[in-house]
Amino acid sequence: MADMDDDELLEALGVEVAPLKVSGRTPREERIIAGFEDILRFHQAHGRPPLHGEDRDIFERLYAVRLDQIRKLPEAQTLLAELDTPGLLAHSSGMTISDADDLDEDALLAELGVSNESVENDITQLRNVRAYQERRAAEEIADRAKCTDFEQFEHLFQTVQRELKSGVRKTISLETRTLDEIQKGTFFIVGGQIVYVAEERGEFTTQYNRRDMRLRVIYDNGTESDVLQRSLQRALHRDKVARLITEPAAGPLFGESAEPDDIESGTIYVLQSLSKHPFVAEHRELIHKIGVTGGKVEARIAGAEKDATYLLAGVDIVATYTLHNLNRSRLENIFHRLFGTVQLDLTIEDRFGNPVKPREWFLVPLQVIDEAVQRIRDGSITDVVYDPESARLIGR
Repeated sequence: MADMDDDELLEALGVEVAPLKVSGRTPREERIIAGFEDILRFHQAHGRPPLHGEDRDIFERLYAVRLDQIRKLPEAQTLLAELDTPGLLAHSSGMTISDADDLDEDALLAELGVSNESVENDITQLRNVRAYQERRAAEEIADRAKCTDFEQFEHLFQTVQRELKSGVRKTISLETRTLDEIQKGTFFIVGGQIVYVAEERGEFTTQYNRRDMRLRVIYDNGTESDVLQRSLQRALHRDKVARLITEPAAGPLFGESAEPDDIESGTIYVLQSLSKHPFVAEHRELIHKIGVTGGKVEARIAGAEKDATYLLAGVDIVATYTLHNLNRSRLENIFHRLFGTVQLDLTIEDRFGNPVKPREWFLVPLQVIDEAVQRIRDGSITDVVYDPESARLIGR
């Protein structure tokens, strides 16, 4: 036995010697695989590939950029074939990075979130760790709780989304991100979410003699947080793609150039319901439906008794206003924005027994609707909001 070498000795002891596996992959290939595995984990968690868009979480957008760049790599299909069971490499996201084709290898690897330097045996290299600034931006607005009265704000987010889509509102970059921009009633996009400043809870001076304010902030996912004005300011500053959502603009409601939803002439009509529903009967003088039509109002409301939109009851026309060269969708959006807080919350069953929640019915006095129409005509509608407590339009 003394004459046996190591292999013979191990064989005599019944120990199988398996050859050491050598990766055979370059550091670049290892980094591409690691980057793609992050994307696969995102797909597993959300059931879809990461997408571009200002309304997306910042890290989803980074993954979307990374996936676009991996798709451009000539070796990706072969290298990642076994991993790509969802087929992520075979489908384009439909979005492109304007200068992606001009990136050299170093810039391309930077887009993938890796360095071109060799990282073999480098235990000081941190991977998949968010930068301190990114973590702090998230932490500034991370202390959230469920918004128990979110139903009071949900329609606001729906209206904002609708107005952004129609062009009534726009998003603009925040160059200065001053405290004056952060006030009650303002909407932002930060961290991929729409944020609404619902309340201002008292201004005070800090120990460093700087003004600050406690805010109640509502998020479009149904959560809220109690944050300092300066904390929100820092979150907006650290999120380089944070946006301010502008106030809705009335124009061009009336103008010389035609748009797809323009009508040459039309009528704003105000209806009162003849429904015998207990709540409607009790508040009949206050409940009004506001609509816009390009035809005759009488034709529009024909058969109201069979239409859940009209509360399955007859209606009285209490006011009409004739307008010219107007954009119907923008006009309707203005009414929903102005009176959204007093929209009728009533669910009824249609004639087939299906629950229906009619829109365009509001708890607002007729004289206030009349004033709103006059302000639409003179362009001052964006200067006011509706105050339910005093039942009147007040300055912003």
